[in-house]
Amino acid sequence: MVLPISIVYFSNYSENTKRFVERLTDAGIRIPTRPSDARGFTVDAEYVLVLPTYGGGNESPAIPKSVKVFLNNPANRDLLRGVIGTGNTNFGEHYCKAADMICNKTGVPLIGRVEIMGTPEDVEEITRRLELLYGTE
Repeated sequence: MVLPISIVYFSNYSENTKRFVERLTDAGIRIPTRPSDARGFTVDAEYVLVLPTYGGGNESPAIPKSVKVFLNNPANRDLLRGVIGTGNTNFGEHYCKAADMICNKTGVPLIGRVEIMGTPEDVEEITRRLELLYGTE
């Protein structure tokens, strides 16, 4: 599927976020899992970031280290246009906390929250929101 904006995502060993992104697009760009590899990783087009929340309810490790390294590059941060969070509602108020934290820090919109790897309805809704926000009609 072709989306109106690039999707950049982080997914670690469970690959739940990767599976969600693959249902959105076959052109997702994956941030390296090792922070040292993420340091030199750059993008060259506007994008929406998709990421899980880590830390089991603690704010400090909520944003994966590789994502922090990636966003600490001003060129990458300047191209960020929105965030989609993935997570588990079992974590209550910390559900998709990493997405909330990035949106608050960067001022970009939260496109949506998706539990684990999302449902077909989540894929449809997120696709609709991306088309509304970034489409060229």
